[in-house]
Amino acid sequence: MMSIAALQAVVTATGFDGEPSDAELDAIEWEMPLILAEVDLLDVEIDLLDRPATVLDERRIRRARNRVLVERRDLTNRAGLASTGGAA
Repeated sequence: MMSIAALQAVVTATGFDGEPSDAELDAIEWEMPLILAEVDLLDVEIDLLDRPATVLDERRIRRARNRVLVERRDLTNRAGLASTGGAA
C-alpha cells in the first residue's frame, strides 16, 4: 500500500497563491454576460420554489431562459470570430 505522504510532494510541487491568473480573469470577463444571464434565471427559479407560478412568473422564466440562450449564442459566435481572426 502506497502512503499518501509519498505523493504529497507531487501534489504540492506547484505553488498556488490563491488568485486567478490573467488568462482566467480574461475568460471570466469574456463569459460575464452569460454568467449574469444564468444568475438571473436562477433568481427567478428560486423565487418560484415555494409558490405556484402565475402567468407573469411564466413570462419571467421564459424571458430569463431566452436571455441565457441569446448569451450562449453570442458567446459561441464571438468565440468563432476570435478563432478565425474576425472573418465572418
